[in-house]
Amino acid sequence: MRKMQGHSCYIWQRENWPDFRWDSEALLEPMSHLSHLHGLLNGRMSMLGFNEKSQSLLSAMTDELISSSEIEGVLLNPKSVRSSLARRLGIEDEGLLAEDHYVEGLVDVMLDAVHNYRAPLTAERLFGWHAALFPLGRSGMHSITVADWRKGEEPMQVVSGAFGHEKVHYEAPASADVPAEMARLIDWCNSSDQSPFIMAAVAHLWFVTIHPFDDGNGRISRTIADMLLGRLDLGSGRYYSMSAEINRNKKAYYEILERTQKGDLDITEWILWFFDCLEKAITRTSAVVERTLEKAAYWDKCRDVEINERQRKVINRLWDGFDGKLTTSKWAKICSCSQDTALRDINDLISKDMLRDSGEGGRSTNYLLPE
Repeated sequence: MRKMQGHSCYIWQRENWPDFRWDSEALLEPMSHLSHLHGLLNGRMSMLGFNEKSQSLLSAMTDELISSSEIEGVLLNPKSVRSSLARRLGIEDEGLLAEDHYVEGLVDVMLDAVHNYRAPLTAERLFGWHAALFPLGRSGMHSITVADWRKGEEPMQVVSGAFGHEKVHYEAPASADVPAEMARLIDWCNSSDQSPFIMAAVAHLWFVTIHPFDDGNGRISRTIADMLLGRLDLGSGRYYSMSAEINRNKKAYYEILERTQKGDLDITEWILWFFDCLEKAITRTSAVVERTLEKAAYWDKCRDVEINERQRKVINRLWDGFDGKLTTSKWAKICSCSQDTALRDINDLISKDMLRDSGEGGRSTNYLLPE
């Protein structure tokens, strides 16, 4: 393998590759904050009932699978993903669809990573994950090497732009070097005693830098990160989605990867970016869980209050994230009833302290949950 110094080389061409380093002092506070948020989320989750916890797990894992594929431009059917996960996890869910064998394979990969987080990472395990991503041995129109490291003399490049005007963002190590490169990474994943937060960030970067497969490298790198983060969750389930957060910040994700892969072996900036993304994912889930706990407390307080099915339906819609403002006409539309009936339903709930007038008045009159 050719080793170079200077600014034009890739990180894997550096003299001391892959001896990554980072500023532990700079990571101390963000990691402590991340650990605190993670603990708070687990505490909140323990307050949920079995059904709410199951639904939270199902939603997070569905988000993770859909988003990790979407980052790479692969669009999955959300209902199919959710159905497959619900079946595998033994969770009752509305509208289960027939099995989609491709999606079933992706679900197998995720559950293997998250539930078998203690199992050693091996080349065979990675090959199994890769085979599940490409069951037909093709990526789009092209035949690819599946369940084995990439082959061939051509350089593995990450490019963008129209044909004839391509921009090379990154070039990976030669295919002949991949087995030895991956052996080092696999050994590190199985033996390092670093924090799982740091390990997930480093392994993610290290894997996509080697780019060991013909395709699917981004998705598998995020699966490895999920497996390492599973050590924090102790196999209890993943209630937040890192990939969903990366997908929201996709441009920044590719920019920080490219900058790091063209930099030196100090990857502090990458780890801080990864931590920030993880913090946002956990914070987002915590807000949803908080809302779920408030909803449970609301229904517990109102458990003896008599209401009709229309009222229950709209109240649940308000708790689960109502689009826009609730007006009489929207109520009538949701419940397929007259505006007079809608107004009677609303006034009844206001009299029972289960709904309140926003106070905006006139044509702007709309209704909110009690404070």
